[in-house]
Amino acid sequence: MSHNHSHRQHSSKNLKIAFFLNLGFTVFEFIGGLYVNSIAIVSDAVHDLGDSLSLGTSWYLDQKSKKGANNKFSYGYKRFSLLGALINSIVLLIGSTYVIYEAVKRLIEPEHSDAQGMILFAIVGVAVNGYGAWKVSKGTSMNERVVSLHLLEDVLGWVAVLIVSIVLYFYDNNYLDPALSLLITLYILFNVFKRLKETLFVFLQGVPKDIDLDAIKNSVLQLDNVASLHHTHLWSQEGENHVFTTHIKLKNITEFDQILTVKKEVKYILQEYKFHHYTIETELDAETCELNDDN
Repeated sequence: MSHNHSHRQHSSKNLKIAFFLNLGFTVFEFIGGLYVNSIAIVSDAVHDLGDSLSLGTSWYLDQKSKKGANNKFSYGYKRFSLLGALINSIVLLIGSTYVIYEAVKRLIEPEHSDAQGMILFAIVGVAVNGYGAWKVSKGTSMNERVVSLHLLEDVLGWVAVLIVSIVLYFYDNNYLDPALSLLITLYILFNVFKRLKETLFVFLQGVPKDIDLDAIKNSVLQLDNVASLHHTHLWSQEGENHVFTTHIKLKNITEFDQILTVKKEVKYILQEYKFHHYTIETELDAETCELNDDN
C-alpha cells in the first residue's frame, strides 16, 4: 500500500512539474512569437496551449482519482476526463482557426521574420520540452505515458522550427514561416479531430473497441442453465475503465446452488476483461422482466 501511495505521489509530482513548465513556456512562446514576428512559433504556442490543458487535466484528475465514489458521482470522477478532452479540443480548434487565418494573410502579404530570434526560441523550445518529456517518461502511469508522447511531439515540432529558422538566417524567404505554421496547424487539427471523434464515441457510451461484446455473449450463452441474455450493455467511463451489465434468463433451475454456480461461471468469464465494474442480474424462467426488450 505504501509503495502504491509513493508511486501516486511521484506521478502527481511529475505531472505538476510538466504542467507548469509547459504552461509557462506557452506564455513565453506567444510573446516571443509576436516579438520575432513568427507565425510558426505562434502556431506551436497554440499546440503547446493544448498540451498545457491536457497536462492540467491529467494532473487535476490524478488528484481527483484519489477520491472515492460518493453520493454525487457513484462511479467516481474518472469520467471527468471526457469533459477535459472536449474543452481541450474546442480550445485547439479556435486557436488553430486563428493561426490558419494569420498564416494565409502572411502568404498573401509576406512579412519579414527575425530568424536569429527564432533560432534562440527554437533552442529553448527543444531544451524545455525535451526536459519535460524526459521527466515524465520515467513514470509508469497511463497519464504520464500519454503526456510524454505529447511533449515528444513538441520537441519534434521545435526541431522543425529550428531547421526553418536556420534556413531563414542564411536565405531570407518570407514564405517559409507561414508555410511551416500551416503544416504544424494541419497536424494539430488532424489529431484534434481524431481525439474528438474518440472522445465523442466514449461520451455517447459506444462499446469499447478493445472488447468483443458478441464473444462475451456467446461464452455466457454456452453455460449450463443459461437460456438467454437481455439488457446486455458495455460502455467505458473514460476510455480505460469499462462497465458491463446484463440480465440472464435461467432455465432448469431446481436448486439455489445452481444460480450461484451460474453467477460464478459468468464472473470467471468477465475476469478476463478486467472490468472496472459489472452487474449480473439473474432471472428464473418463470419470471417476466419488465425491462426485457431483447437487447
